[in-house]
Amino acid sequence: MLNAGDTAPSFRLTSHEGKTVALDDLRGKKVLLWFYPKADTPG
Repeated sequence: MLNAGDTAPSFRLTSHEGKTVALDDLRGKKVLLWFYPKADTPG
């Protein structure tokens, strides 16, 4: 479990554009992760 102020672990995700994005590549930038249930997506 992470606490406020903890460093996030390194991970990779696929963006909505189909590109792989690594958290390490965004170091020093503000990052917003938005999770939502698949049932709420169109299609």
